[in-house]
Amino acid sequence: QVQLVESGGGLVQAGGSLRLSCAASGRTINYYRMGWFRQAPGKEREGVSSINTIDGNTYYSDSVKGRFTTSTDNENTMYLEMNSLKPEDTAVYFCAAGALGNSGFVREPSAYWGRGTQVTVSS
Repeated sequence: QVQLVESGGGLVQAGGSLRLSCAASGRTINYYRMGWFRQAPGKEREGVSSINTIDGNTYYSDSVKGRFTTSTDNENTMYLEMNSLKPEDTAVYFCAAGALGNSGFVREPSAYWGRGTQVTVSS
């Protein structure tokens, strides 16, 4: 199985940028569909993006499309480049590894998860 550790979160002003990383160990990410989720206070976890680690095809939620970019190093790290950040992007961001779900994101019940990294966007 794979172990996942997120990093790169922090406090940024609206309009700024952050780059999150998800480092995998135990197994190469190429075995999995990889993705990012986030959970804001008082809200349910939601899918942000996912990536096919073989062909690089990506999928994004409407709320981040055009602002966020997901990529990998084709071995053990996934990234989330976040630009034009908004206060509503404030959340704990989690990376996940698993299979492709019907939603276009990683299928949650059977996924492997990191512990998350906090992103706070001030207005």
